[in-house]
Amino acid sequence: MDEALLRSLTPSVLTVLVRRGADFAAAEDAVQEALVEAVRGWPADPPRDPKGWLVTVAWRKFLDAARADTARRRREDRLDEEPPPGPTPSADDTLHLYFLCAHPSLTPSSAVALTLRAVGGLTTRQIAQAYLVPEATMAQRISRAKRTVSGVRLDRPGDVATVLRVLYLVFNEGYSGDVDLAAEAIRLTRQLAASIDHPEVAGLLALMLLHHARRASRIAPDGGLVPLAEQDRTRWDTASIAEGVQILQTALARDRLGEFQAQAAIAALHADAPEAEETDWVQIVEWYDELVRLTDNPVARLNRAVAVGEADGPRAGLTALAALDDSLPRHTAVAAYLHERDGDLEAAARLYAEAAHKASSLAERDHLTRQAARLNTRFDARGSTRLDAREGPAR
Repeated sequence: MDEALLRSLTPSVLTVLVRRGADFAAAEDAVQEALVEAVRGWPADPPRDPKGWLVTVAWRKFLDAARADTARRRREDRLDEEPPPGPTPSADDTLHLYFLCAHPSLTPSSAVALTLRAVGGLTTRQIAQAYLVPEATMAQRISRAKRTVSGVRLDRPGDVATVLRVLYLVFNEGYSGDVDLAAEAIRLTRQLAASIDHPEVAGLLALMLLHHARRASRIAPDGGLVPLAEQDRTRWDTASIAEGVQILQTALARDRLGEFQAQAAIAALHADAPEAEETDWVQIVEWYDELVRLTDNPVARLNRAVAVGEADGPRAGLTALAALDDSLPRHTAVAAYLHERDGDLEAAARLYAEAAHKASSLAERDHLTRQAARLNTRFDARGSTRLDAREGPAR
């Protein structure tokens, strides 16, 4: 059984049913039943036209369910008129499905779940495992999302920015359970890029590829986080980096800069440096300036403060940081790092410990706790709160 083939066909089959008059929730259920039949029957008797087979079976499943629903008896005459046999239209309506699943009326978590189910072809159990929630909880979330979009027509242009935000949320979930959501997000974004000519779609795909290329080096053998500056760059996926850079350059050449292109440009500059010390921090600051101009995002400003600290020295970074709200996530961790760069180990150790208490994940908390312990050890050994600036931060 070619699971990848089933996943790739799912959105187009679902869209065919919706265009034939099925409401989204009923159509999605029918497609899932057809997929079950495919899993059971295809290994022994594979069809010559997989998509046509799925459309036929899913439409009949939908008709059977509709006939059994007494509340829809008035629609039976219309539903009995099954479309005449013939080739299935080859037009790719996947783009409409993306817009539907990223409808503004859905919460981000519901939009992500519905996208993974309807466009990605994942089962409810797989999605639940990926998000570490009970299957029943995820089933309810998906059911509510399907009811919400059931009355939405597919003939209106959708919001590309909303679709991209949903895909980026999927990517940032990373890996858990038996589904690699980062890889799934890349697959779906490739699919979207094939359906629409948009520089920001290309920018997001480039950003995902560049980040994903560093995945193997992010976690130490003991499970701890490895900061970017300390990662083994020989383990980075150079093919993904090259592809991401090429996609980004093509998008930037169109002179329609967006936030994902700017983020991808920053990631590309990190990937381009053979060693951390060779990173072009001055150019990274310039790209953060563009990103702040485009989004005015507080997190972008926070990351810019780190870049300024690298390009112009830790004092300049601390000055940039002072202008930001100290309640921002990772603000305390950034302050700790910049104080360490400035040689103030006592303040840095205290801030690392404080940041550890605020950490949103166990891995991040453990990393920050180790940073605080490392500096406390050095501080106790030297009996001084400051180091010679020439000595630089501990690595």
